[in-house]
Amino acid sequence: MHAENNVDLRSDTVTRPTQAMRAAMAAAAVGDDQYGEDPTTNRLQQVVAELLGKEAALWLPSGTMANQVALRVLTRPGDDVIVSRECHAVWHETGGSAANSGVQFTEIGSRGAFTVDEFTAACKPRGHAIYPPTTLLEIENTHNRSGGIVFPQPQAVALCAAARERGMATFLDGARLWNAAVASGLALPELTAPFDLAAVALSKGLGAPGGSLLAGSRELIERATRYRRMFGGAMRQTGLYAAAGLYAIEHHRARLAEDHANARRIAQVLADNPRVDIDLATVQTNIIVFRLREGAPDAATVVGAAGERGVLLFPFGTRTLRAVTHLDVSAAQCERAAAILSGLI
Repeated sequence: MHAENNVDLRSDTVTRPTQAMRAAMAAAAVGDDQYGEDPTTNRLQQVVAELLGKEAALWLPSGTMANQVALRVLTRPGDDVIVSRECHAVWHETGGSAANSGVQFTEIGSRGAFTVDEFTAACKPRGHAIYPPTTLLEIENTHNRSGGIVFPQPQAVALCAAARERGMATFLDGARLWNAAVASGLALPELTAPFDLAAVALSKGLGAPGGSLLAGSRELIERATRYRRMFGGAMRQTGLYAAAGLYAIEHHRARLAEDHANARRIAQVLADNPRVDIDLATVQTNIIVFRLREGAPDAATVVGAAGERGVLLFPFGTRTLRAVTHLDVSAAQCERAAAILSGLI
């Protein structure tokens, strides 16, 4: 699947470490992270806490584990969590939130966002004889299944204020928050400030081979450390991963704008195809989600035919497809992929 002539647009997780990143990993000072003795991991956690404007941060193996640990820290079994429709926590974590934390979700809004009015209408009161109490507001930024849209920051601020008024916790699933910051021009601490806990991933747009971090108050991060171990995420010489993350933060953040431009190139070609339904307003970062109109082949057919021509992408439904740009695909490759896709459709 990694043939050199392939244009792999399945996800920004398919990137491979650059030679410079591999060199940083090979040179990393390491220790036992369960004893708090891995110097590179400690430095990464400090760097990310400072970047996000939080007191402390914790490295975890994956974004899904970061989301799962956050739920365990901020909720109790039987609680209700308000999220956007088609969010990662509901669609892409194999039911872990119910299995690990015993919570249920209420999905609201559309196109990856929702309003204060929609939020307050969905809140269920504590102490009710029948309803599960709504104790957590979770926002995904950028929103994957809606095409990588950036959650409007004024809405996020207002929503978190409304949650606080109700004694509710707030969590930002910011796996692609680096992309949101570049696309919006807003500083990372501004994006995370309204939230009790925030997660960021290193293995997506930044191109590291693994790792995510949770950031928040020292008290919340201490609790998260316990649940990380409970979920099997406490590792040993994690400095190898941390070194890749530090390299990615330093060298790959600014170039995210290139991914956004490449996604726009693909989207514009697809938008000119009468058999494609795509809203260019949703193509704000590095993700393109588009639908196949009547008369076009179905998603599985397009994926199969595109794969034979060296273009790999992901089916999101029977007539919905996703393509994601990243540091391992060039502008020229994206233009070639767009032409191939449009021709097949």
